Amino acid sequence: MAETLELEVDTPERRLVREQVADVQLPGKDGYMGILPGHAPLAGQLGTGLLSYPAGSKRRYLAVDRGFIEIIENHVRVLADLAETAEEIDLTRARADLKTAEGRVASPGVDAAEALHDVARAQARVAAAEQK
Repeated sequence: MAETLELEVDTPERRLVREQVADVQLPGKDGYMGILPGHAPLAGQLGTGLLSYPAGSKRRYLAVDRGFIEIIENHVRVLADLAETAEEIDLTRARADLKTAEGRVASPGVDAAEALHDVARAQARVAAAEQK
């Protein structure tokens, strides 16, 4: 059995990651998944949250938002609608965006499901930025 798997993270605009890793933690539509080498083939929906993987002696973090996951023969392909590395996120701005998103949840006339999704996306960005 292989000791690593290939992780590929892409958005419609760019490739963020393509490297060999020991494991991947990522948000599925219905909860987080841990993926190790030798994982069974899988196709599913990507949720909103933190994707993490080991790089050298530390873990790298990305905030991801919706898309698809495909696992075939030790290759994890993540096709995200939106994704940012922790290093790309301005923590001060991310915290301000989270506060704004939380304020919208209880606002009259706002789609509650979309407002809650905005909060989850903002929380993921803050969590990723805090891992720098």
